[in-house]
Amino acid sequence: MTEVERLFRRRFGHPSILTVRAPGRLELLGNHTDYNQGLVLSLAIDREVHMAVAPRKDGRIEIISSAFPEAESFSAHEITRNAAARWADYVKGVLVELRRRKVHFTGFSAAIHSTIPLGAGLSSSAALEVAAALAVRSLYPYSLQLAGLGEPPQRKKDGSLPRMTPAEKLEVARVCQAAESGYVGVHCGLLDQISSLFGRAFHAMELDCQSLTVEHVPMAGEIAIVVCNTGVKHALVGGEYNELREQCEGAARALGARSLRSVDLPLLNAERARLTPRQYQCAHHIVGEIQRVIFGARALREGDFAQFGQYMFQSHESSRHSFKNSCEELDLLVDLARAHPGCLGARLSGGGFGGATINLVARDQIEPFSRTIAAQYQEATGIPLTPLLCQIVDGAQ
Repeated sequence: MTEVERLFRRRFGHPSILTVRAPGRLELLGNHTDYNQGLVLSLAIDREVHMAVAPRKDGRIEIISSAFPEAESFSAHEITRNAAARWADYVKGVLVELRRRKVHFTGFSAAIHSTIPLGAGLSSSAALEVAAALAVRSLYPYSLQLAGLGEPPQRKKDGSLPRMTPAEKLEVARVCQAAESGYVGVHCGLLDQISSLFGRAFHAMELDCQSLTVEHVPMAGEIAIVVCNTGVKHALVGGEYNELREQCEGAARALGARSLRSVDLPLLNAERARLTPRQYQCAHHIVGEIQRVIFGARALREGDFAQFGQYMFQSHESSRHSFKNSCEELDLLVDLARAHPGCLGARLSGGGFGGATINLVARDQIEPFSRTIAAQYQEATGIPLTPLLCQIVDGAQ
């Protein structure tokens, strides 16, 4: 019996009827490029949200989480916020968006267990949103299309549902993005939700945020992905993320561009006088970052991990000096990683202002790299560090 199933039984006194899983993601390259209609390379990883569910007959929805002491219970027909259980807003936001799209559901019980460190920049929020959307689909089958609600999928003989098409996955990602933007208040792009849904084992995802297409790029070899959590939790609802987005969108408007995706460095530098200093810094990071994704994807296809690692280091320096969404602890971890002979590349991953770094490490150097970085970081900061070796996995199901 899994941890989430045990949690469900303890709370509700009977077994769940099904469980869903949604992986967290690592942003491999392409920091804050998603809402600028740019390009991103990301990974779905084996740190996941698991949700066990069963229907109810009383029309209420009750959810519990192993990460928070308070449960949350509310009517399926009256979804309101509760300041004492803010973590539940991610689930409620998804329910609100599904109802807005005419998806029918009634009461259910749900237990949530996550292996994604909170506040580490591994997108625990998007994984929770995706898990909630898939749990509702499993209990009350629906099909979302660009044109609206489609014919609900028919269960197979074993009771399971057919896998979602890429178009259906994209609409679920939009539901989850709308939940985080409209209900939680973080005006995010689609990167996190798409990464959780479209992941493929042993592959990076190259996401074009303008055309909303995903291409899978092989990422297999004598390398490993190691995540180092600063222990500094980022709370993007605090406004930093939204402020960066406003700077980027303001820069695009000042340049007469639909988004920074259509701006190149020669144009940016030629029209610099149109921008405030902060707009220029943010735009310079985004334009350069989109180019790094293009070059990085080529390096992955060629199996040139050493070159790819250099793009990772360059990305972090741009985040540090231009975009200014790094922090002392993130910078320290990247500097320590750069000094280790087993590390090919390192950078912050996610929104920034805390969270974690992603490190590309030679496979035979995983143990010495992890041991050395943990010891050096704790000596410098007093913060204990347990590096996480991450596997690249398939998307949510």
